[in-house]
Order: sequence, then structure tokens, then C-alpha cells
Amino acid sequence: EHPQAVSELKVLQPNLTLDPVCGMKVNPAAARGGALEHAGQTYYFCSPSCAQKFQANPQQYLNRPASAVVKAPVSTSSSSAPQKTEYTCPMHPEVRSNKPGACPICGMALEPLAVSAAPAAEETAELKDMSRRFWVSLILAVPLIAQAMAEMSGAKLIFRASIGGSMVDLLAWLQLLLATPVVLWGGWPLLERGWKSFVTRRLNMFSLIAVGIAAAYGYSLLATVAPGIFPPSFRGAENKPELYFEVAAAITVLVLLGQMLELRARAQTSSALRALLDLAPKMAHRIVSESREEEISLDHIQVGDRLRVRPGEKIPVDGRVLEGASAVDESMITGEPLPVEKVAGSRVTGATLNTTGAFVMRAERVGAETLLAQIVRAVSEAQRSRAPIQRLADVTAAYFVPAVFAAAAITFLVWSFVGPAPRLAHALLAAVAVLIIACPCALGLATPMAIMVGTGRGARSGVLIRNAEALEVMEKIDTLLVDKTGTLTEGKPKLVEIHRSGSELSEQEILRLAASVERSSEHPLAQAVVRAAEDRKLPLATTSGFRSTTGGGVEAMVEGKRVVIGNQRLLAELGIADSARSLPAFGSSSSTMIQVAVDGRAVALLEIADPIKASTPEALAGLRQQGIEVVMVTGDRQATAAAVAGQLGIDEFHYEVTPQQKLQLVKQMQAAGKRVAMAGDGINDAPALAQADVGIALGTGTDVAMESGSVTLIKGDLRAILRARRLSQATMRNIRQNLFFAFIYNAIGVPVAAGVLYPLLGILLSPMIAAAAMSFSSVSVIANSLRLRNLAL
Repeated sequence: EHPQAVSELKVLQPNLTLDPVCGMKVNPAAARGGALEHAGQTYYFCSPSCAQKFQANPQQYLNRPASAVVKAPVSTSSSSAPQKTEYTCPMHPEVRSNKPGACPICGMALEPLAVSAAPAAEETAELKDMSRRFWVSLILAVPLIAQAMAEMSGAKLIFRASIGGSMVDLLAWLQLLLATPVVLWGGWPLLERGWKSFVTRRLNMFSLIAVGIAAAYGYSLLATVAPGIFPPSFRGAENKPELYFEVAAAITVLVLLGQMLELRARAQTSSALRALLDLAPKMAHRIVSESREEEISLDHIQVGDRLRVRPGEKIPVDGRVLEGASAVDESMITGEPLPVEKVAGSRVTGATLNTTGAFVMRAERVGAETLLAQIVRAVSEAQRSRAPIQRLADVTAAYFVPAVFAAAAITFLVWSFVGPAPRLAHALLAAVAVLIIACPCALGLATPMAIMVGTGRGARSGVLIRNAEALEVMEKIDTLLVDKTGTLTEGKPKLVEIHRSGSELSEQEILRLAASVERSSEHPLAQAVVRAAEDRKLPLATTSGFRSTTGGGVEAMVEGKRVVIGNQRLLAELGIADSARSLPAFGSSSSTMIQVAVDGRAVALLEIADPIKASTPEALAGLRQQGIEVVMVTGDRQATAAAVAGQLGIDEFHYEVTPQQKLQLVKQMQAAGKRVAMAGDGINDAPALAQADVGIALGTGTDVAMESGSVTLIKGDLRAILRARRLSQATMRNIRQNLFFAFIYNAIGVPVAAGVLYPLLGILLSPMIAAAAMSFSSVSVIANSLRLRNLAL
């Protein structure tokens, strides 16, 4: 009806035609979707899916403009428009900001929501600014600290001059000159965060720091400018108030050091993800026509583009191989060192490394839809999620800061009444030491830092943790429910045997005819037949009159022969005798049989089975060693389920289970007090994955399953469950160590700062030492968390 549109679908070059459904160029001699005739015209298809769509409604594809046929869909994910970086607090994920800064709740530095290949300019600028403040403040504080150390050792520096007829302590004014830029410029971010905490009535660690710095500096400023206003209780041996400029400066410098190290450490927690992003290629080779290619950036790749990948290059985006073959190093995604063979039809993942061969691929997922982008996004979200154990730190912190202010006030009062002279000076010093040493930054960092580093380490080993709760619960799992197909088994049926029934046709010829028909079908059993023919490099023939019977099989004309492939019911309906009657018993209970008939006569039975993954026995043995009970649940028939369970030594299995029954089984086990993990890869597993204490989705499965699971195994290898469990155990052990250090540090530090050792040993903790101890506690928590980066999984 539209001859112009039809004519444009015909031969572009001598050996290529256009698939009328998707517009891809197809070689008629190697068309994976076969050929169909319509209105006297033969059309060739790139895949069985396109063939089925065309067969269902040819006019839908022939009655549209040719431009609509050849134009590939555009992915909105590949837009190159710059996106504004959004920031959040690691302790309070509900906080959002379009620029870096401090959390209004806890005062911690905000971090970007999404990890990019390079840190955001604002993120880098914040670290540079904090570093600059630290180094300038350190240079100015060193003379103040040196002078204080000299006086503590017994040396007394005197630097006075007569100005206007009165003696002026020039040393005090020099200290003021050095300390002022340290406190008011270097420590401005600290003072600002402390002030905001009082304005918003959300007291945090910066409330303590700001009060401590302000008290020491403000008191010393008044003592320098107007020393006469202080009563005798503030005066020392020379009848003048003591100065604590070095205390204010030292506290500022040490807190700035802690903030600088924290910012650097946080950048390191995302180093595993940034390393992955850095491995993605910047450019790709797009095939414009058979005679022309162009080099484009990844931002301009669209779904449907044909891309050429040469030896040694990185694969630009996710897609499928159209032509050629190679071995691809996927270790950066899966953690497995051996290259994976890729042939026509194989999936390939963006940023993985092509080794020896060359191939042409079709882009299927670009931009934010690629597996790499999804991994980075999921891990970033997991790093911001909160583990249940974090509630302990949250509850403690809620009461901790007011309690510290109360402890500082009590310390000041006690020293004011019973302390040695000058009482008020000593009281102020002890109160400031309590405020500084009790800063709860180590407590706040204990859980988030370990979670951030742990999830990043898991991503490097092919274990994608989607939330912190799963990381905590994983170590407590005692029961694992596993789906059969695609989880324990390959999920790809494989032709294991051809049983001829006395036909003069050879085994190779039977397979060639069957595969020629089956390549127009998307049924998994059909694909197993096609793969078997491709493995044997059999030349497939063009078919016509293809017909599919739901629940029965398929048939078509091949080189003048009527070929039927299906079950006994279909052959019986067509009046064809059952070929199984002429054969002895064969095959295992886990196999599926399909019959092949040529020109009305049954010629063979094809035995197809879903092989067990090579890694499954090792994985199950490791799980049993850890005391985890393994239960198989499958929708398959009893004989198949029993055969697989017997091979794997699984004692408990459930067969012919619906998705709802899988969900109920998880609930029953949870009601019995078990901590249940569910591993699966299909849409039918999604409800159970969501209900389980830990849902473990296989990255080789469906998107729905991966969205429902809280842990994703990128490669689909059950041995990764053991890696996930080891990661969980190590991370939770690290968190407990961090919390222990934080609590013990405060339990010991606050009484010492308050002066409990003074009556016994004459020791009064200097606020400078308190600030150093506070910074050391934070750095020790960070360093302990960073050890997870080198965890052996």
C-alpha cells in the first residue's frame, strides 16, 4: 500500500537488508531472526523477537514512514547537559543541599550524593580551603605553643615596654596578634557551625568546640586588653590573669587537622567507585555506514547505535555482540580474573576490557542506565543508608552534648570552690578541657565510615550492597532459600543429546533443520537448539510459513521440507506418531524432551537440560560450613527439582512453587525465628526477595529482581554470597571496634579532663592535650575503618 516505504526497506548494499521492525541492517545469510514472506516479499530479521512482532502485525511496520524505521530510539540518559551536584550529610541522609557546607543537624561536612569520575570542583575546593586554613593557622600557632611549652618547663619570658608612662606586656599583645587570625579566620568554619547549632537548638560536637575555643580566646582577650577587671581568684603569681591564647590556637589547629583528614578519608572511601568510573573509556567508535565510522564521546551514544570494539579497547556501554567474537576481562565488575568468551548474541558490559578479538555491538543501555552507573548509584545510596546499630550512637549523641555541658559546668563550680589558686583560672581551664575532649565526633564517625568503606570494598569484588541494614543483618543469616533456574543452574537450557529414531537423516542435518525453524522463536528451549547449531557452525537455512502454537511447539517450511518441533500433544494433533515409542528409556529426570518431525514423520528427540553452574557445589559447601541451612524453592516439576537437589545434596526443597507461595515460605520461616536470606534472579522471585531479611539478587537476572534485592551479586555466582557474608562480618566487627573506642575514650577522657587525677597525682589536663586526644580519637576511627579497603574476600 505504501510502495515507497517498502522499497526503502529493501537492499541497501548487495548483501544487506533492513529489518522492518527495528531498522537494523541484516545479512540474509546470517539473519538470527530468520525470514518471513509477506505480500510476495521476503523480509529478514535481526532477532526472533523482531520476527514475531512482524508476523503478528506486518502492516504496523510496513505502513509507517521509512524514517521511522531506521531511526534508533534516543536515550534521555545520555544527555550531555551538566547536572548540578547535590550534597547530603553522611549521618543525616534527609539533609540536602545544592552546595557543599555543613550539616545543620550535626555540623559534619556534607558530601556529594553521586560519585563522579573526578571529585566535584566544590568538593575539591572545600578540602583545599580547609587545608589552607590548617597550614596557615599551624604556622601562626607554633610560636604560641613553643612559648607555652617553655613556661611549663620553668623558663619565664618577659617582654615589656613603657608606653605612655605605664608598663605594657608586649608578649601578651604579640600572643593576641598571633592567635587572632588563627581563631577568627582559621577557626571561622568551626565557630560558624557552633553558632548555628545554638541558633537551631541542635547541639552537636561543634557546639562544644566553639564554646571551648571562644572561652579560651575571649578570656585571654579581656585579660590582655583590660587585666584590671579580673578579681584575685583569676590572678596568678605576678598578680595578673593567666593567658590561654595558645590553648585557643592549639584547639583550632588540631580540630582543623581532624577536619582535613576526615575530608581526605571520605574521598578515599569512594576511591573504589572512582577507580571503576575512571576505567570507562571516554570515546567510542560508532558505525555510521558500512564504509564510514566516527569517533564520539560516551555522552553522544544512543540506544541502538552500532559500535565497533577493537582489541585492547574498553567496551563503551552495555549491549550485545552483533558480529565477531572475543574474550572480555570483566574482573573490574565481577572480581573474577578469567576472561569471558563473547560471541554473537552475548551481553557485554560497559567499561570492561576487550582482550584479543574485535566485534561489533549494539548499544542497549547508555548513560545512567549502564550496569556501571547503576553500581555506583546503588553503592552511593548504601553508603548514606543507616544500619540499625547506628541507633545506639544516635541515642547516645542526643543526650551526650547536653550532658557534657553539664559536666563542664560542674567542673567549673568544683574547681572554683575547692581548687588551688588561682581558682577561677584553673576552673576555666578544666571546663574547657572537658568540653574539648568530650567532642563526640569519633562517636558520629564510627558507623558511617565503616559502612562507606565496606560497601565500596564489596563493589570491587562483585558484591553490591544496596543498604546498610543488609550489611548488618547478613552476618546473622542462618537460612538461605535459593531459586533453582538461573541461580543454582545456568538458567540457559542446553542441548545435551540428539536421539534419532531410525531416520536416514544424520544428527547434524536434524539439528540444522530444527535450528533453522527455532531461531524464529524466543522460547528458551528453542534458543538452546539454535546455540547448539551455532556451536557446531552449521549453516542455517531460510524458512517460510513459520507458525507457533502456544504450549505446543513450532513449524515451518525449510528447503521444501515441513519441519515440526514440539511436544507429544502437538505431534498427535498433526497425526504424527510419537518417536519416543521406538526408543529405549533415556535421559535424566531433570531433562526436557522435544520432538522433531520432518514431512510428517518423527525423526528424533532432542534432550535439553539446564546444567548446574560449575561454582554452585563449592558455594553450597562453603555455606554449610558456616552453619547456614540451604533450601531450594522452584516452580519446576517435582522430578526436575528432586534430581537437582539430589545432585547438590540439598535435603529440603519445594517444587511447583508460585511467587506467592515463595513469599509465604519466607514468612513462615521468619515466624519460626529464622533469619532468612533469599537468592534468586527472576521476576517470580521479587516478592520473596523483598520479604526476606536479606534479598540476594543475581546480576545476571531481571531488573525487577535486582531492584527487590538488598544485595546484588554482579556475576550471578553463589560463591559471592560467602564474600558478602565475610564482608558483613568484617564491617560489623569494625563498627563495634569503632564504637568501643569512642565510648571508652570518652569514659576515660572526661573524668581526667575534669581533674580527678589532680588530688592524687597533681595532674591537670591542658586543653591543648585534650584537643590532641580528641583529634586522635577521630583519626583512629577513620584509620580503623579504612582497613576494610584491604579486606581479603
